[in-house]
Amino acid sequence: MSERVAIARMLEYESTLLESATALILEEAGLRPAVGQRILVKPNLVAPGNARHCCTNPLVVRAACAYLLDRGARVTVADSPAFGPASHVARAFGLAKAVGELGLKVQSLKRAVPLELSGGGTIGLSQDALEADLILNIPKLKVHCQMVMSGAVKNMFGCVVGFRKALAHNKLGQSHDVFRSMLMDVYLALPKTVHLMDAIHPLHKDGPINGEPFELGLLVASNNGIAIDTTAYGILGLLPEQIPLWSEALKRNMAGADPSGIEYPLEKPALFDVTGFEMSPVRDLDFYLMRIIKGRIRSLLKHFT
Repeated sequence: MSERVAIARMLEYESTLLESATALILEEAGLRPAVGQRILVKPNLVAPGNARHCCTNPLVVRAACAYLLDRGARVTVADSPAFGPASHVARAFGLAKAVGELGLKVQSLKRAVPLELSGGGTIGLSQDALEADLILNIPKLKVHCQMVMSGAVKNMFGCVVGFRKALAHNKLGQSHDVFRSMLMDVYLALPKTVHLMDAIHPLHKDGPINGEPFELGLLVASNNGIAIDTTAYGILGLLPEQIPLWSEALKRNMAGADPSGIEYPLEKPALFDVTGFEMSPVRDLDFYLMRIIKGRIRSLLKHFT
């Protein structure tokens, strides 16, 4: 059975067609919420620095939330940045204002519970995320200096609570094999999820925080995060051996990892021109201990200010 990936071409975030295009591809992805359904909208909130380009665009998140609210869903917008509360990051680039117009607030995912990892050990996954009826994952497509690319699967790592993500980088990040296995375990442990990828202006040249926007014009949705990432990788002309998470998905024989098993009911991947898109220099996975300690101190100070 083929995995469905719905693609819309959207050149600018300010387009008057953004809301209707978002609704169309979410419906094609099978997202038709029931009245009262508790849906966690999970954007990509990395850090307040360069947030305009490294985080999910506020207008995409607002369009998705409007679609859910119009159908009677109970919507919570939340993420768990590695350093600092989600509300602080959201204020930095206009997300708090955008969803505030809909009567919503941006919250931090909390209440860590241990998830047993297939490679041994545990990691603290948010009970808030685990208790949602459904998650709408809204990643920002971008190059990543450690994992090469960051998309739908990588964004689910944000359901790990707070500084535990940085600790996981430090403890597990010595090996791409161990780290990618942990990321996939997190992805698989979460409730039913639909994915809406913001690749209208993905981040290139450097990432996941630095870098520059690239005018790609891609907005894409699916109920399969593996398939949506595979689609993005294919558009960029990448190969499985270049992308740790793609290799992990193929190793586990996961649906959506094989491009031949994906169908496109709307626009086709060949429509998009990636000439000039630049990858990020790949750096070590390590998060040094002092960086974690300093980041934790900054995070606590932001909670009290």
